[in-house]
Amino acid sequence: MTINKDHSFGAGHLRSGPFELGYRIEGSGPPVLVIGSAVYYPRTFSAALRQHLRLVFVDHRGFAPVRGKLSTVEASFEAVIEDIDRMRAHIGLERFAILGHSGHGYMALEYAKRHPDRVSHVVMVATGPSHSPRHMAAADRLWAETVAPERKAIFEREMALLGSDIAERPDERFKSLLIRLGAKSWYDAAFDARPLWEGVTVNNLVFDHLWGEVFRDIDIRPGFDRLKMPILLALGRFDYLVAPPSTWDEYRADVSDLTIRLFERSGHTPQLEESGAFDDALLEFLLRR
Repeated sequence: MTINKDHSFGAGHLRSGPFELGYRIEGSGPPVLVIGSAVYYPRTFSAALRQHLRLVFVDHRGFAPVRGKLSTVEASFEAVIEDIDRMRAHIGLERFAILGHSGHGYMALEYAKRHPDRVSHVVMVATGPSHSPRHMAAADRLWAETVAPERKAIFEREMALLGSDIAERPDERFKSLLIRLGAKSWYDAAFDARPLWEGVTVNNLVFDHLWGEVFRDIDIRPGFDRLKMPILLALGRFDYLVAPPSTWDEYRADVSDLTIRLFERSGHTPQLEESGAFDDALLEFLLRR
């Protein structure tokens, strides 16, 4: 597993309220708008993929440097979706595929519902149907009933260190949590994710509101009937951070064109953990349709 180095073909910033939203454009080919961090996510996609696609990485408000204090109004899901279209116009994209990893999959899906004329494909990577108690209980059962004691021991060891991490760097508690959750998020339970997070800005208030409230209560069904573009759902077999793949079964009939790909040697980040298989699946999905 190789973390991608910087091969940026274009980069810049867009001011949105108190946020400095960054973007990076890498590669050539059909455009794919990747929502999340323009620092973190370029490190997770392969150099080979850039030979076939123009990857446009854009910050959302959770990852953007900010001037002044924040409020929950500025952390709203509505504001994040509006920023995506603002960034789209700033960069000059007309029609494109949109990709969201983890909770960013909800952002990609919602943007497609609101702007179906602009989106050719939706790609959701390592996204569960929601973060509701029902869906997260399914993830907890999978962990409790199927995971080897060795992986559970690594998890307990890392969780014991989380408190001191947060005490030392309270502004980086979201990053610290994800790094310590390696046993639940990587096929290699001992994988060190710290290099992926170097230099990444995190606004905890935004993540607390979106991941703790919005995605807990989200209902993805409304608007499915307006989606005519194909949707790819890429999931990792060893992903214990989100609801397991079986929880998507009840939604299959609601989506007109849904492809689900399960990566057998991946956790929460198959684009990095199985980059070759992921690239093949993504390119086949985008180019065949």
